[in-house]
Amino acid sequence: MDAGELAILETLERALARAGVRPELERVAKRVAAALAERPARDLLAWEAVPLALFGPGLPEAVRSSWVFVIRARSETGPERHPNSHQRMRSFRGAGDLQTLEGGAWRRHPLRSRPGGPILESWVSVPPNTWHQAVAPAKDWVVVSFQTAEAADLIEERPGGGDSQAVRRRTYLDGGE
Repeated sequence: MDAGELAILETLERALARAGVRPELERVAKRVAAALAERPARDLLAWEAVPLALFGPGLPEAVRSSWVFVIRARSETGPERHPNSHQRMRSFRGAGDLQTLEGGAWRRHPLRSRPGGPILESWVSVPPNTWHQAVAPAKDWVVVSFQTAEAADLIEERPGGGDSQAVRRRTYLDGGE
């Protein structure tokens, strides 16, 4: 990871550490977890957009939206990518593995929630058009994501249909899995 990207992650880490941010994110995570618990077991994750104002001034200029995701315990979300956004994701509660597809193989990025710990143990950076998937262990995994696309414009693509080149496309504000 280059120094510029590391500086962005450090800035986001400081924003998460500001007074009042963690309790509000915990409230959002509780709502998202409750929504996921009410959904069928085949739904592997749920999310909610978080207003950027929560984090105060000083966010990197490129950050246009933030999200809290809850990934269901013992699940693998399957591949997805964002053609219009660079994603920076932090393990907020629990631990898991955010995998990226590199050179035809899945590269593991084990992440855990440890404020004040080494930044690359908690954060991963996923460039646009990079296939990625989350793998949660025995407990639900809560992550916070920062995107360079506005909430209404964030596109998710997933493999679709019998054609290996086909993708299903939607925006996150269209609803949950």
